[in-house]
Order: sequence, then C-alpha cells, then structure tokens
Amino acid sequence: MPKDLRSPQDLIQAWYSSLRTFGGVPAKGSLAGALVTLERLKTNFDLTLDAHTTSGKSQIAGVGPAALRSILTRFNEKRPLLVEAGRTNRGLRGDIDSLLQVLKGSGLEKLTSQEREKAIEEMQLFLVKRIQDVFARARIKAVYDPSLTTHQYIHRVLAAAKEAGKHGPVAEYLVGAKLQIRFPQLIVENKISSSADQQRGKSGDFRIGDTVFHVTAAPGTSLYEKCKRNIDDGLKVYLIVPKEAVYGCEQNVDQMFAGKISVVSIETFISQNLDELGGFSKDLQSREVAELISIYNKRVDEVEADKSLLIEVPALLLEFEMLENDGDI
Repeated sequence: MPKDLRSPQDLIQAWYSSLRTFGGVPAKGSLAGALVTLERLKTNFDLTLDAHTTSGKSQIAGVGPAALRSILTRFNEKRPLLVEAGRTNRGLRGDIDSLLQVLKGSGLEKLTSQEREKAIEEMQLFLVKRIQDVFARARIKAVYDPSLTTHQYIHRVLAAAKEAGKHGPVAEYLVGAKLQIRFPQLIVENKISSSADQQRGKSGDFRIGDTVFHVTAAPGTSLYEKCKRNIDDGLKVYLIVPKEAVYGCEQNVDQMFAGKISVVSIETFISQNLDELGGFSKDLQSREVAELISIYNKRVDEVEADKSLLIEVPALLLEFEMLENDGDI
C-alpha cells in the first residue's frame, strides 16, 4: 500500500467517532448502513452519495436483513441485526454521506481492486466488532417454551425485568407493542417510559378511542386520582397491572369507582390477543410472540438510551423474527 495512505482502521475509526451516540452507542441503523455501503464500494468505488441512495434519494439502498445477514455471517456473526438495521433511521443518509467524505482523498482510490477490497474488509471487521459490543450489552432474557402458555412467557419476561429493576418500563413497552399489533391502522404513541406514573400531563400511558390505559407495577394514590379525572372527562379506563397485583387493585377500584374501571393483568392483556391472532395454533402463536418482541424492541430502540431494556429473542423464535423482518425493509 502507498505510504501516505491512512490505515483502514484509522479511516473507519474517524467516521465512527463522529457519530451521534444513544446510551453510549451509535444508532445500529447507521452501522448497518455503513456495512452495506462498504460492501457496494468493493465492486463500485463511487464515493458520491447518489450512488448509494434509492431512486427517491431519501434512503440508503440495499439495507435489509438479508443483505446484513450475508455480511455478518462472513465474519462469523450469526445474530441478526434485524430491527436495528432499518432504512427508517432518520440520520442514516447524513451518516453515510459523512462516511463517503472520510473516504474521499484517503488514498484508497490509488489501490488495486484487490488491495482496496482487503482494506474495505478491514473496515467492515471494525464495524462488526462494534456491533458485537452492542450485542454484548445485557438484555432482558426469558426462556420460551412453546408447550407452555403465552401468558407464562410474558410472566417470565416480566419476572426477568423485575429482577433487573426494569419491571415498570418493560411492562409499558410490552403493552404499547401489543396495542400496535392489535391496532395496526392506528398510531400508538411511543414515548420514553414514565417513571412512578409521572406521565407529563398525559391522560394515561396510552389512549385508544375513548379508552385510557394505565400500565403500572404498583398502583398508588396519584394513579387513582388520575383515573378519577379520566372518568370525570368521560373516558373509559383500563388499569393494567402484574397478575399478583390484580386482586388488591380490583378491591380498591370497586370501592372507589363502583365498576367504572377495568382491571386486567399485564400477562392476560397481552397474551390473550396473541393467542387469538395466532388462531390458537402453537406455531402461529410462536410467530405472534416473535412479532411482539420485534415490535417491542423497535419501540424501545426508537426512544430509549438504555438498550438493556431490549428483550433477547429466544433461539426458538429467531426463525419467525427473521421471516417477519425480511418483509419490513
């Protein structure tokens, strides 16, 4: 290689260090877009942004689960990047443009095609290692057993979240994902999970039609006061709580609201819909659970800096999630 050529490691490090971070890591969509763009540069070393965008010029071309799987597999990384790799990342176009700017005048254009391919491969390896760093972050883990009920799997997820001190946020994002699955034609609000039911003046965690949904691990006085305001405003109210809190919550609302509030466990609220949508078929129910996790992770990834709130996809559900996400991008 020419002596004046910056090393591939220095080039990609310079770009990587310039990225905005979320919870200490760049958007995984940007890393995925860079992997695909670098792959294209191996055969067509065109550093103009237009060469790497779709016809509408707003999205980076070729970024999808199948393409990413092919690249990651070559580096012996079998875990799917999937939802984090979508072209919907709003900053992706700018991030890829900055990557191309770093490569301009780098000396790569002076190399033979074989030398350049090797240099680009080194840059991709750097990015794969950064992606593996992200994978290494602890996620919520729960064993999935298709012979058990969907209700039981949701309970296991909540138990794992409780052990990690993340019960409240995980419950709220699960309910949001369930509502998005059930009402795909609606926009289900996605916001950073509230803490201690402080919802910044909102009527509840979610609202569908004339019904407000409150999701909480421990209903208290302030929540019941909010429920009273909801009722006074003519709204119907659902309190969604862990199954162990249902009995006590029902007693409280029966005394205070005389049948005007529905109380349901988080486990039941989520699992019943999934079982129905899966036609009460074991395989289809597994696919619905995979979709729930996929949508949950998308919603968390969109707004949360704390990526440890993500749920690890159980091995038995990976094939369903891959099928689901292959049609997303």
